[in-house]
Amino acid sequence: MATTEHPPRRLHAWMLEGLSDMGRPGGHTGTHTQPEPAHQGRRWWRVMCLTGVDYFSTLGYQPGIAALAAGLLSPIATIVLVIVTLAGALPVYRRVAEESPHGEGSIAMLERLLSFWQGKLFVLTLLGFAATDFLITITLSAADASTHLVENPHLSDFLHGKQMIITLILVALLGAVFLKGFLEAIGVAVTLVGIYLALNVVVVIVGFYHVVTAEHVVTDWTSALTAEHGNVFVMIGVALVVFPKLALGLSGFETGVAVMPHVSGDDDTEENPTGRIRDTKKLLTTAAVIMSCFLIATSFITTLLIPESEFKTGGSANGRALAYLAHEYLGNSFGTVYDISTIAILWFAGASAMAGLLNLMPRYLPRYGMAPHWARAVRPMVIVFTLIAFLVTWIFDANVDAQGGAYATGVLVLISSAAVAVTIAAHKAGQHKWTIGFAIISAVFLYTTVVNVIERPDGVKIGACFIAGIILVSLLSRLARAFELRVTSVALDDMAERFIRDMASRKIRFIAKEPDARDKAEYRAKIEQIRADNDMPEQDDFVFVEVTVTDPSEFEAGLTVRGEVLHNRYRILTLESASVPNALAALLLHVRDTTGRIPHVYFEWTEGTPFANFLRFFLFGQGEVAPVTREVLREAEPDPERRPRVHTG
Repeated sequence: MATTEHPPRRLHAWMLEGLSDMGRPGGHTGTHTQPEPAHQGRRWWRVMCLTGVDYFSTLGYQPGIAALAAGLLSPIATIVLVIVTLAGALPVYRRVAEESPHGEGSIAMLERLLSFWQGKLFVLTLLGFAATDFLITITLSAADASTHLVENPHLSDFLHGKQMIITLILVALLGAVFLKGFLEAIGVAVTLVGIYLALNVVVVIVGFYHVVTAEHVVTDWTSALTAEHGNVFVMIGVALVVFPKLALGLSGFETGVAVMPHVSGDDDTEENPTGRIRDTKKLLTTAAVIMSCFLIATSFITTLLIPESEFKTGGSANGRALAYLAHEYLGNSFGTVYDISTIAILWFAGASAMAGLLNLMPRYLPRYGMAPHWARAVRPMVIVFTLIAFLVTWIFDANVDAQGGAYATGVLVLISSAAVAVTIAAHKAGQHKWTIGFAIISAVFLYTTVVNVIERPDGVKIGACFIAGIILVSLLSRLARAFELRVTSVALDDMAERFIRDMASRKIRFIAKEPDARDKAEYRAKIEQIRADNDMPEQDDFVFVEVTVTDPSEFEAGLTVRGEVLHNRYRILTLESASVPNALAALLLHVRDTTGRIPHVYFEWTEGTPFANFLRFFLFGQGEVAPVTREVLREAEPDPERRPRVHTG
């Protein structure tokens, strides 16, 4: 009789679909990089639109936030922001593109510069801020999209007071699309960005027309500025102080580097993608110049044409300054088209951020052994990120202005880390002038970050929550996977192969030994002790195994085994690994599989308490090696008859 699959099992299989692609049993599970992009070999200007859905979509709320933060000084503060963008962020990320042509970004640059646990914790901290950036992109974009819906004249009566529920629906819709399966579509991005920028050009031109034709607007603005701030130097000084509040206009650079694998270059190879680097620099420069022009133009027309009261919470221009102008000067029909375009690009920006999250976390956490097993599957992570987005939306009451600080903090921390990374890279390359220049840029961005955190601490609070959550889950996952076999491959040199072949005709015996003095007396004493502890005859033969611990914070890596003969008598296999027990277990299993015989390994008991030894193993890859080696073997080989034998004395 035919049987049907139980619904809970079907749900479980559906949720974990694709998990085997990222970690097959017995295969390489943790050192994979970002999955191959769905679209490759596109012209740089088309790929720029993937950056644009994040970068350009901030025009939906940036002018309003700038007006709230800087008031009448918004255009001047925006000019300062543009100078920082073109003279600071742009050179930094052009250098990042050179250093990480496969889309790794600035976090990977810093990861290469740091090792051991401090490096891992630093990367986890940056991942926390990156998660803040991406998640707030989702929630802020959804909140601003709902603002455009609620404030539309055709819908305002029906949707008034429903912004929270609309925002949650948009976030849920985003999660539902990713649960079904989302492929990043460059063609859709090109269309959305093209239409959105074209509509903004119309709004800007009409806005400038009204500024020029209504001469009193400019004179009223300049008179109010003079009355409020006195002279030009004071205005510039105040603008320098308030411009960190406008830092949302710097978003998009990290995304610009992340999309590098999509860019096609002439005669590129993966090892030498010079064309990709060159075209990515064009992408970054063009996007920055376009956005800078729009930032200056839109801050000018919105400040001069929209009453200050309309920017405040509850005002018609709050979170939708350009849409306000579109409805006011071009009519509700054009304004509705503008609203639809803005909602579409904001939603797509959220989709881009979700895709970024789903690519960013697997790039690092599985390699560190700091991701639960199910975190390799897309759908469970989509549910986790969607629920967190619900929580953030509820905490901030779907308010665009309230989330601006958190978003700016994530953006600024990433840009500051990128500036520091390229400064160190330039210094190591001996480029003294570039080192000085990047150091100055780093100082500017660090100042901007600190000011933003002091004035709007919500961002660092949210970032701290993400960091604490990531570190806690990561450490718990690492503890849960402590006894997992995590050697991805075993390679023996010719001498090591010969040792194994020589022993394959009889019982294979290894002695685990620390690589200490390595003199003749040490090896002789070790053999005598093992024979006495295990009551073994003189004729039994041994091969020593010595493991040197490299970086114990690494989780997975390949294992290279080298053979040597010391003192014309003692055969030794030398290994380098992050963990002694894992290296020994991997070697024993490899020997069993290649010879068909069950190997034996002999240890001495280690002095110290079990808890202290476990901490030594967890943090430093050593500790009580014998029982941990056996536990790793037990988890890797459930059949006791086929499991290599571990002896202690």
